[in-house]
Amino acid sequence: MSEEIENIATKKDKNLFERFFSNITNFDRFLDQKIDFVLLKIINILRYAFIIVMIMYLAVCLMSLSHKVIAMTINQGVLDFDSIKNILTDGLFILIILAIVKSFFIKHSFDYAITFLEIAFVVLVRKLILLQTEPSETFLLLVLGFTSALFFVLIIYVHQYIKKEKVENK
Repeated sequence: MSEEIENIATKKDKNLFERFFSNITNFDRFLDQKIDFVLLKIINILRYAFIIVMIMYLAVCLMSLSHKVIAMTINQGVLDFDSIKNILTDGLFILIILAIVKSFFIKHSFDYAITFLEIAFVVLVRKLILLQTEPSETFLLLVLGFTSALFFVLIIYVHQYIKKEKVENK
């Protein structure tokens, strides 16, 4: 009889112990889900705030570029090579900012990676335009040119692959 009472008492202790840890586990899951939800909302709000700031910055860059083109054209008439190079580098910078802002709206990771490959290509081309051609930097120019050509080929290949995949799915 005393053994039965001890077995019942140990079963009650185990059952109480299991229920206690089960309640703690459920509470932990509940908190984890709520915290994930709240943090995700905060990140989305910050993301949209950053997108708005970047769009405003893009608008300022566009206004600055248009002002620069108009002012240089009024002052010089026909633009010289240095002025055109300056305008081109500013335009490429705006393209970089535009591509970054566009990437904020991409949900699919593959498209996101392609967008950053395109951004890297524009950055390399901008760097090639800005570099002064000196004989000591010939190897650097060669490496940057080869890298930008490789990026260009990768971009074209991926776009053809995506087009082929869309045709096969239809």
